[in-house]
Amino acid sequence: MSKVTRLRHALPLSHDVNAAVSALDKAIADAVDAAKEAGLPQGLIVGLLHGHAHAQTHQMVIE
Repeated sequence: MSKVTRLRHALPLSHDVNAAVSALDKAIADAVDAAKEAGLPQGLIVGLLHGHAHAQTHQMVIE
């Protein structure tokens, strides 16, 4: 977990970090919109997002 940065210690965030967060947020929102338009059930979308969040959290904790 040595690569995890607490944001309150890194403030203010650099322009590059802000741009990356904005791009990630937009990509997630666009993917969710596309999934909804394709007819995926909302529960499946939420479950997939939750699974990825859990997997990434696990990866951060074990590193």
